[in-house]
Amino acid sequence: MNYNILQNDAGTGGPAGAGKPEDNGPVIPPADEYRERLRRLHEAAAALARTDTRLSAARLVVFLVAALVAIAVWRGALPTWWWMALPAGVFGLLVHRHDRVIRARRAAARAAAFYERGLARIEDRWRGTGEPGHRFRDERHPYSNDLDLFGSASLFELLSVARTRAGEDTLAAWLIRPAAPAEIRERQRAVAELAPALDLRERLSLAGTDVAAAVDGDALTAWAEGAAVLRGRWLRAIAVGLTAATAAGAGFWAATGDYTPVLSVLVIIALFSIPQRRRIQKALHAAEGPARDLDVLAHVLEALEHGHFTAARLVALRTDLNTSGIRASAAIRRLHRLVELHDWQHNQFFAPLAAPLLWGTHLAWAIERWRSRHGAHVRTWLRTVGEFEALGSLAAYRYEHPDAVWPELVDGPARFEAAGVVHPLLPAAHAVPNDVSLGDTPRLLIVSGSNMSGKSTLLRTVGISAVLAFAGAPVRAARLRLTPLAVGATLRIQDSLQEGRSRFYAEITRIRELADLARGPHPLLFLLDELFHGTNSHDRLEGASGVLRSLIDLGAIGLVTTHDLALTAIAGEAAAIANVHFEDRFEGGEIRFDYRLRPGPVTRSNALALMRAVGLAIDRTEP
Repeated sequence: MNYNILQNDAGTGGPAGAGKPEDNGPVIPPADEYRERLRRLHEAAAALARTDTRLSAARLVVFLVAALVAIAVWRGALPTWWWMALPAGVFGLLVHRHDRVIRARRAAARAAAFYERGLARIEDRWRGTGEPGHRFRDERHPYSNDLDLFGSASLFELLSVARTRAGEDTLAAWLIRPAAPAEIRERQRAVAELAPALDLRERLSLAGTDVAAAVDGDALTAWAEGAAVLRGRWLRAIAVGLTAATAAGAGFWAATGDYTPVLSVLVIIALFSIPQRRRIQKALHAAEGPARDLDVLAHVLEALEHGHFTAARLVALRTDLNTSGIRASAAIRRLHRLVELHDWQHNQFFAPLAAPLLWGTHLAWAIERWRSRHGAHVRTWLRTVGEFEALGSLAAYRYEHPDAVWPELVDGPARFEAAGVVHPLLPAAHAVPNDVSLGDTPRLLIVSGSNMSGKSTLLRTVGISAVLAFAGAPVRAARLRLTPLAVGATLRIQDSLQEGRSRFYAEITRIRELADLARGPHPLLFLLDELFHGTNSHDRLEGASGVLRSLIDLGAIGLVTTHDLALTAIAGEAAAIANVHFEDRFEGGEIRFDYRLRPGPVTRSNALALMRAVGLAIDRTEP
């Protein structure tokens, strides 16, 4: 049984029902579909393992037979060495078949890993199983660190199924740079079409034999678009003539026994090759890394080439691959083959033939011709692979969360209206949905409540939902309507010993940056956690009130958390500001939270109760 029988050449195979952004997802529950495919893969892997064992035994038997035949010929029991042809031919066929089985077993294992990780995401066991994207962390970004976009147990780790660095780079860029509404809608339609295409997304997961994200796009494009190493086509013509002369001289030697012509040609070849040796070697060796990296891209490009799409973005991506009258994957396979042929020169049996045939010279010219024909397209291939894998990551998230909804992008003044929104990184069993409405009234929500009651999580929920919406992904909510917004947050502001900055200075610097964002082309959605809590109460209240009024005057909307109930008083000064809060209760010596947002300011604090609960001696102060 071959693993290939589990593959469907149709790019959009799998459950139907996600052709448009408005669709609600697959009919078959994703977990059930993944488990069924895993079962089939395990059965295929078991069958391939049995075939592997049988082929290994057959190769050993044929080898022993060949050894016996060789002994018989050597001792004269068999008249000719031609008797070796049959076992040698059978052994060659077995090696070829065995190689296919080994590759199929590896592919089945990688496909199984694809579905196992998908199940882990569905069952909230995904933390630590994917690429965390540490290299994309940027403390100076207005919201990426605050919203846990990158790092361990981050949004990036949850979303990314990319196998190439280009795919990871594209997905990360989508998360940190909100797209325009038209672009978002195009991505939504593409994601909706890819979501049920399990066969296609499984094929994408097979790219490379190992984690292949090490492809260096900059180095690859630099090689592909670099200046020619070999110049002078007449040199290539001379090389062809010399190779032909070598073959003719060898034939003359075999026919007449006179080796003078072939010896003369070899002398000319040596004189011809020595001046070019350095450039020939440079052309050959420079192609080895790019060929390996491009081979990884070829797996993704081939999946895209064989897909049948209707979404405009996917059709455009596929059209971009129609370059130079040859498919991108076929062009890459051609380069890979040239590099493999160069490796033959290192074989001790072939090397004596390679030199007089100018094997390396011809391959170097062939590689240079490949660069002149296809090098300019490598940048497009990288961009296409990156975008396709980023769309595939969002599609996996869409498929695995059929209860998620497509956000509705609307025009007009700043607005964020979410019903039943939950944080996508929280386990579904523990996530509590809440409604958040920001627009004309109110423009600002002051969120008060006890420690650990859910205030900061609410801000992160709002922010990360906006990030998903602006990336073109569905969101974990019953409904979300929003306008194009710039996002800014102060949820994870830290001091810096290296830069000599206090937390307070870092915070006011960030808020200044958010004020500048609010003056930009899109209104600001701000998420401020415990504003100015690093200074005294009077300055904190005065500074926070002034900053919040200033942001509202600039057309921004947002939320701010506070432990200082004095700040909640500013809600009575303007209709654009409202109070909301989280509650808690003490039961059996433990504090319990329901994480449900309620109107109005909080009326009590749990700080003293928490201190006593952990055993701190807190003296009561008599009035």
